[in-house]
Amino acid sequence: MAVGSFPFPKMHPVKGLRLGSVSANIRYTDRDDLLLIELGPNSSVAGVFTQNAFCAAPVTVCKSHLPGNIRYLLVNSGNANACTGQQGLTDALASCAKVAELSGTQTEQVLPFSTGVIGELLPMDNLLEGIPAAIDALDDDGWKAAARAIMTTDTRPKGASEQLEIGGHTITVSGIAKGSGMIKPDMATMLAYIATDADVCDKVLQDMVGRAADASFNRITVDGDTSTNDSCMLMATGTADLAHIDDAGSAEAKALYQVIENVLIDLAKSIVSDGEGATKFISIEVAGGGTQQECLDVAYSVAQSPLVKTALFASDPNWGRIVAAIGYAGVDGLDDTQVTVHLDDVLIVEKGGRAESYTEAAGQKVMDQESITIRIHLNRGDHSETVWTTDLSHDYVTINADYRS
Repeated sequence: MAVGSFPFPKMHPVKGLRLGSVSANIRYTDRDDLLLIELGPNSSVAGVFTQNAFCAAPVTVCKSHLPGNIRYLLVNSGNANACTGQQGLTDALASCAKVAELSGTQTEQVLPFSTGVIGELLPMDNLLEGIPAAIDALDDDGWKAAARAIMTTDTRPKGASEQLEIGGHTITVSGIAKGSGMIKPDMATMLAYIATDADVCDKVLQDMVGRAADASFNRITVDGDTSTNDSCMLMATGTADLAHIDDAGSAEAKALYQVIENVLIDLAKSIVSDGEGATKFISIEVAGGGTQQECLDVAYSVAQSPLVKTALFASDPNWGRIVAAIGYAGVDGLDDTQVTVHLDDVLIVEKGGRAESYTEAAGQKVMDQESITIRIHLNRGDHSETVWTTDLSHDYVTINADYRS
């Protein structure tokens, strides 16, 4: 299931980057499951990764290869190569070495990524045999095929692409992501690959991807689970006719960053809309917080409450579940008489109780919608945050119960 219409967009090619997708029979037999991304020799690469202590072998290898003169990214779906011990690390490095051998580069110039079932060794014969075909398939217009190749339980490919003008030059930012279940901050469970043709130094690129991930992928949750393989990579090929960006505070860097953030937010929202079993897309806006963190605490308390999420699935305006989740969010000294809660524009709670103007019919009308905004005002400061989430349906249980079968 998926919420709303998120057609795969027109993707602007990024000069200096090519993508090749093939079927390597890693787990799936009827679709592409291996992606190779090639970068030009003057590219910069930065990334942020899962905070899960059981991080997958490819995450460990990626961290050891960065920063560096990265030329290739190799991604497989269907197998996470996580919790696979020393053999998992050996396999991840072997896949890098194979790409390096065939491309005339070094093992350290290749980053490996995996997504899928945890605890199973990669079928290395199949993976290695797929790499030559992936090299042959490299194409600067391969975005949609790439987005499909990295999918697991996703029901649709996810992409976003924008262009901007800097100093009279057109700059492109294009990206793809995968993710549907095991979605929670500290990277959300996903893989994301975003590229620009701007010329950006490693330090500024790392700053950009960190801030943009916090504003996007670290503001979504489907089920409260953080995966072992989460990775978000930002690549700059340096092929645009634009001066080198080495100051994050420059006007050029700020303009580029805003578009990068926009692309990441679009991808993050597309992940939520395709949440496993989702029938509703929920925005939770918390304003009037004393700190940013207490806004996030309240937002996630509501977003991850099974009772709230099941009420949303049932289209039941059981607003008591929302206020209960606000109350146990752990905000020190929270005055419930100062808190207001809206469903879209319908005021449901004020002065410590149900708003006098509220009617069940008005609440029901909002809850029947596919897209809903829960607006919470704490009235204790000037901070605000937004988190995006889904409802919790029978299909979520079915999808995850049957995942390995």
